[in-house]
Amino acid sequence: MEKTESTMERDVIVTVCGEAPAESIEFCQSHEHLAIRPGQSARLNPALCIDEPERTLRELERYKAAGGNTVIDAQPVGCCRDAKILQMLSAQSGVQIIASTGFHKMAFYPDVHWIREKSEAYLAKLFTDEILCGMFDDGDEAEPSVRTEIRAGQIKTALDICGLTPLYRRLFRAAVSAARAGGVPLMIHVENHADPLPLLAYLKSLDLPAERMIFCHLDRACGDLSVHKKIAEQGAYLEYDTIGRSKYHSDERETEIFREMLDAGFEDRILFSLDTTRERLKAYTPEGIGLDYILKSFIPRLLEAGVTETQIRKISRENCRRAFSLKCL
Repeated sequence: MEKTESTMERDVIVTVCGEAPAESIEFCQSHEHLAIRPGQSARLNPALCIDEPERTLRELERYKAAGGNTVIDAQPVGCCRDAKILQMLSAQSGVQIIASTGFHKMAFYPDVHWIREKSEAYLAKLFTDEILCGMFDDGDEAEPSVRTEIRAGQIKTALDICGLTPLYRRLFRAAVSAARAGGVPLMIHVENHADPLPLLAYLKSLDLPAERMIFCHLDRACGDLSVHKKIAEQGAYLEYDTIGRSKYHSDERETEIFREMLDAGFEDRILFSLDTTRERLKAYTPEGIGLDYILKSFIPRLLEAGVTETQIRKISRENCRRAFSLKCL
């Protein structure tokens, strides 16, 4: 598949409703989950079923009313992603949604699943086609066959605790090939206690620039901030989302992480989000924090701690415009 003309641009993002100028991002949460069908993910954890669009729509409307206008949905192909619902949610709420192709950790796929068996070439073509042509509307169990015209705007991947096994190496090689062909960033779920540094080196050995990598969850997956700094020093983004998640640590601790990284000069490398689940969305679970929690609760805490409005604009807007815009490699 040849690159489209738009893939050569540096100021365009791909949303579920089509291409848009990167400058259209005004406030972005960089790792959420808005629509997950029943399936393997929900069998592992019922909170990973987000299948009532009218409830999600209420969340997006509250998010927009609070000042948000863009969300990255991080559910990849083959594990209960719902592209058509994402498009409907974006159209009705007015919130831009960037969807994902790629792969999650293998626990989120049944033991017998096509993504475990397909060749690197097959997977690279699939991921690339989902970026350039349109995502599939199936593939949760059998090989995907029902294509939509709704394009993915990033590649989601996962670093599991087992590290770079032969299977994960094959998946990452395919993902890097698609990232280069499609011009989109590579987002990496980092499982708790997994080591991201060998993966960063491996991805760079495949000629993927560090500035096209987004390492997620390190604020809960890796307590050693020297590792965060090594990754940011090489140019990769750190997406922090252990916000309003007391089972991991307090918002006070999260604020300390932001302050230390900002004070160390990495304000151009940080993104943030909530990594929402059913139990964290107020429309599904009244005790949840809601998609607008960062805007209404966490940003005031950051400001009180001395983080500047300029730094918050970088995290929520300027960094996102760079990270998610198309770039020819």
